[in-house]
Amino acid sequence: MAVAASSPLAFTGSRIDRADHVRADPERLAGMMGWRARLLALDGLMPGVDDTGALAWTSLAEAPEDAELVFLGLDGDRPCFACVPPRGDSAPRMANPALWAAMAALSADDLAVYGGARSLVDWHARHRFCAQCGGATQIAKGGWQRNCTNCGAQHFPRTDPVTIMLVEHEDRLMLGRGLGWGEGRFSALAGFVEPGESIEEAVAREVLEESGVAVRDVTYVASQPWPFPSQLMIGCHAFADDDALTLDETELAELRWFTRGEVKAALEGGPDAAFAKPPREAIATHLLTWWSEK
Repeated sequence: MAVAASSPLAFTGSRIDRADHVRADPERLAGMMGWRARLLALDGLMPGVDDTGALAWTSLAEAPEDAELVFLGLDGDRPCFACVPPRGDSAPRMANPALWAAMAALSADDLAVYGGARSLVDWHARHRFCAQCGGATQIAKGGWQRNCTNCGAQHFPRTDPVTIMLVEHEDRLMLGRGLGWGEGRFSALAGFVEPGESIEEAVAREVLEESGVAVRDVTYVASQPWPFPSQLMIGCHAFADDDALTLDETELAELRWFTRGEVKAALEGGPDAAFAKPPREAIATHLLTWWSEK
């Protein structure tokens, strides 16, 4: 199955070729750091933009002398780099309205480039020391690896898999309102895949934990990289044989079933909608659109 949407999923479709053949060759990578190389303009982890509202790029000469540079890949024949910021981002993503406003102004292509770069440099900023011995680490393989200078351990940028699922019962969807969310704001249930689980098992466990509902026939719909800090949202659909809800109050503020008509009205954003839809950048909105049209 695939999401039926009028636009691509946010943070997907980057034009940057990751060029593993370059980043694995130190000499070739060093040769890329010339006048044609471009440096992504970032203010910490915030995107910089030019006069047209597009992502801003400068030259490597603009990088601080002691900067750790990450090779993002090739944009055509132009090498692209980004600087690792002094600190990573530990704040909740929803607590930064300036970030959301900046991202909303970017084109889909630029948003994909920014999302990948943000995830990568944020990981570097938060992994300057070895998890095995505590020693200092240094960039390797163009920024797609860090090596411990003490014990030699190799560390790699991580992606955390998260299932996000639509649960259906008799042509209605189960949606939840998270703790601290505004009144009326609902979305699909979601949770991290735990060690030793398949995607299907993670869907069933998370739904059961948060709602008390057992599900069956779990199917994959679509996926989306989510750079806060670095997750892979795995969109799924499942059926429930029972609609009795038992709310997990440690995870959710509210849990309800919504009809197909209510979902469509929410997606249209009408004043009388039963709930406020998730942000347009989130895969949840695309999942709801897919379900409402199938």
